[in-house]
Amino acid sequence: MVFELVAVDLIVLVSACGASSLFSPAWELPWPFLPIFAVLVTLFGFSEGLYKPGGDPYPAGIVPALARPTLFAVGLVLIAAWDEIRPPAAFTIFASSLTGLVLWRRLKQIAWKRRRRETEARKTLIIGGGPIARSIAQALRNDPLHRATVCGFVDDDLPLSPTVLGRIADLDWLARAEFIDEVILALPGQPAEAREAAEVAFRNHLDIRAVPELPPGPWPDAGVDHIGEVPVVTLHREPLPGAALFLKRLLDVTGAAFGLVLASPIMAIVALLIRLDSPGSVVYSAERTGAKGHPFRCYKFRSMVTNAEHLKEDLRTRNQRQGPIFKIDDDPRITPIGRILRRYSLDELPQLWNVLRGEMSLVGPRPHPVDEVNHYELQHFRRLDVKPGITGLWQITARGCPSFELNMHLDLTYIENWSLLLDLRILASTVRVLFAPEGA
Repeated sequence: MVFELVAVDLIVLVSACGASSLFSPAWELPWPFLPIFAVLVTLFGFSEGLYKPGGDPYPAGIVPALARPTLFAVGLVLIAAWDEIRPPAAFTIFASSLTGLVLWRRLKQIAWKRRRRETEARKTLIIGGGPIARSIAQALRNDPLHRATVCGFVDDDLPLSPTVLGRIADLDWLARAEFIDEVILALPGQPAEAREAAEVAFRNHLDIRAVPELPPGPWPDAGVDHIGEVPVVTLHREPLPGAALFLKRLLDVTGAAFGLVLASPIMAIVALLIRLDSPGSVVYSAERTGAKGHPFRCYKFRSMVTNAEHLKEDLRTRNQRQGPIFKIDDDPRITPIGRILRRYSLDELPQLWNVLRGEMSLVGPRPHPVDEVNHYELQHFRRLDVKPGITGLWQITARGCPSFELNMHLDLTYIENWSLLLDLRILASTVRVLFAPEGA
């Protein structure tokens, strides 16, 4: 995350200084000094704590915290290149650099807040079903400031019910199947059970809070939070790469918008060919399973006959994929023009609209139909932790392989090792694969 923050700051600084030189030569920073200046700003930024987790000083302190490293860097570069930098350049370099850095951080903050508002409330599972656990659940449900959904309780002693979802031994399955974000351990006097539940939650990448055993009293200065009247401490919080996720979304939006503009002539020709080839709509939409199990309408150019879904069950015996995925090479439902579209993945171009809507990403696991997701095993639900993508590791490495387990392994490998650099590599490899098509 630190590398990504520094990299973006360097790009912003180089862009801001380069833009100011377009207006007047008197305002420019000599190009040999440009990388030195950008590096100095980021180095001084470390001393201001700008690259610590949660280090961005929002909102009041952002300008002075960024102004100090920028001013120090301008001063050092001005001293080192006194004969080459004109006096107006020092001011314009400082002003353009500071403006660029402030705008970038404010845009990142606004986008992150919007993303938090748009995402569903965090799903919480309470470990324990006693009075303390019930009090926590009631407080969370009545708190309008915290968008938490209490999915239920896990308890080894209470009978199962619509609210008591299972035992601690079931926590692995519940965490995946219910897409839990956080567990709260409300098991006072049961250290062994609390430890077991905490280990399972940690293994499943969940946030963990616990009710501590404190002596009676208000203890206003204690370093704990409160849910209603119940004190809780945070044992573990999953790291959230906010800057990287913002950049991924920025890449998605710019890439999808550019792709739609660039591909619009091709899409118009494809739409005409589909219309001439067979009766039915040009664009086909079907329900797919997105991040956290949320269904969405996925758009594609129609490459099959209009009653393809009704014919699917009759063709199940010819399925050539292993596991719950359905695929046959010589599918009789595919139209003549559809075979060409699938061979070059042109049928997936409308999914750029899904990317703009935020339902998909350019890179990620492919979205599976709801009926196939219903046949997932426990370990498969991990692939639903992220947005589905138009392309991914499977598409560039094992596109023609029928193994569902290999498909799943590649998707999970992508999730566990995700980075912006990996996304860029996959996108570049996807272009190469499309020009040497193996069939979709």
